[in-house]
Amino acid sequence: MAYNYVIYEKKEHIAYVTLNRPEVMNALHPPAHEELWEVWCDFRDDPEMWVAILTGVGDRAFSAGNDLKYQATHAGEPGATRVLPPGGFGGITNRFDCYKPIIAAVNGYALGGGFEIALSCDIIIAAEHARFGLPEPTVGLSPGAGGIYRLPRQVPLKIAMGMLLTGRHITVQEAYRVGLVNEVVPLGDLIPCAERWAKEIMRCAPLAIRANKEGAMKGLDIPLEAAMNNNYYLIHVMRHSEDFIEGPRAFAEKREPHWKGR
Repeated sequence: MAYNYVIYEKKEHIAYVTLNRPEVMNALHPPAHEELWEVWCDFRDDPEMWVAILTGVGDRAFSAGNDLKYQATHAGEPGATRVLPPGGFGGITNRFDCYKPIIAAVNGYALGGGFEIALSCDIIIAAEHARFGLPEPTVGLSPGAGGIYRLPRQVPLKIAMGMLLTGRHITVQEAYRVGLVNEVVPLGDLIPCAERWAKEIMRCAPLAIRANKEGAMKGLDIPLEAAMNNNYYLIHVMRHSEDFIEGPRAFAEKREPHWKGR
């Protein structure tokens, strides 16, 4: 399928999702949200796709968030208001049905909804000039795509509240210091670095990785005892898979495993 506002490519079990509105710093409008919703559904449902790398076109911005100029220019027109698909902003911020790992490769500003998209990913790799922020309160708004809830879960509370109550940006160096970013690299190394992380993930059994993500995400907000005694669907799937047999067999035979994802 052809897309106008996102570039979607598949290579060797990796899905590359690239926000493609550089003329507006990759800000998103309703048509872009719909395309991204379809992309993430395809990634979730394609058994050959094991990891996704999400980035933006250009060297200026990952995403500046909601396209306020589009919203203002098209006010009153059908579909011009911020009506989001079921997956939320960028088709991803409210998506809780995909346990395949997603890596954000932040190539510049990640602001507002753009930052909320990055917060929705499992790993964040960032270029040296990247900046992060939720500036919504400076224009009378609130981060409605999960930033209010995800940020305090991913960084110390005082850091999160400092950002949420002032709308200020933080540099990539500060983001790395507080544990928001996994690795900082020069812009030219951004995608190779994300690919390196993706390949490290793919050295592991894909169903085991999904089981790990499901357990970690679902166990975050419940007591430890409840988390450890909960039933997780993907752990059940993993334990009844061909890969569950292949892993120990490859270890015993002193060879690399051949994962099938089933």
